[in-house]
Amino acid sequence: MGGVSPVMKLKVRVVHYRHDCWYADIDDADDRQPDDPFWYADGCRTQAEAIALACTELAALDQAIAAGNVPTRISESRLTAA
Repeated sequence: MGGVSPVMKLKVRVVHYRHDCWYADIDDADDRQPDDPFWYADGCRTQAEAIALACTELAALDQAIAAGNVPTRISESRLTAA
């Protein structure tokens, strides 16, 4: 596993689906396949809720990276939890 990159370009994506649900995720800005983000929230009731959750998670990721922790993707998190 490599070290933490001194600069990580992350992006937040917020998507409205169905008539009452919002989805948000955080991924590497250079990742062309948005299928394995670092974090996601599904089923948010409003766009504002999805954005607020994503901002809170971005702050947590920033603190983790500053502490020297390497962020893991959703698929990696599931592997370590099993």
